[in-house]
Amino acid sequence: MKARTIALMVSVLLMGILLGGIVYAHIVFFPPYLSALPNSAVLVNGPYALHDEYFWTLIHPPAVLSLVVALILNWKIPARRKLIAIPLIVYVLAIVVTALYFVPELRAFKASGNSALSAAEWYARGQRWQHLSWTRGTLIGLSYIALLLALVRREDDNAG
Repeated sequence: MKARTIALMVSVLLMGILLGGIVYAHIVFFPPYLSALPNSAVLVNGPYALHDEYFWTLIHPPAVLSLVVALILNWKIPARRKLIAIPLIVYVLAIVVTALYFVPELRAFKASGNSALSAAEWYARGQRWQHLSWTRGTLIGLSYIALLLALVRREDDNAG
């Protein structure tokens, strides 16, 4: 097995772990956290708070790096190149949107106890955040299919 296929397998693994985190967070963590702000902000505040940001700050750099390395090593295989570029582009765009919208909103949710907004307004914001985040996660998940398709392309497939 060549280095380019191993790099692609590492990308598939890391992106799979990332998708697992997305699904877990959206099924287990966010529904209770964002359903009763500001009271539910206790989940992320205090001495026993959950800190899911540790997972996200640890998974993003190697996931992006693995996609870049896989793309570089598979560049001479047009079919793979296209299928690796798709999730890389989607993921980078998702990270930008996350930095501009999702993370600032999460910071606001965490500090919601110090806000004058009503519980109804927090609820609406939390629901909007969850719906948009599911959309973001779905797009990343769909792009993962392209990564899997790249993996089933042969290393010597130079056809586009």
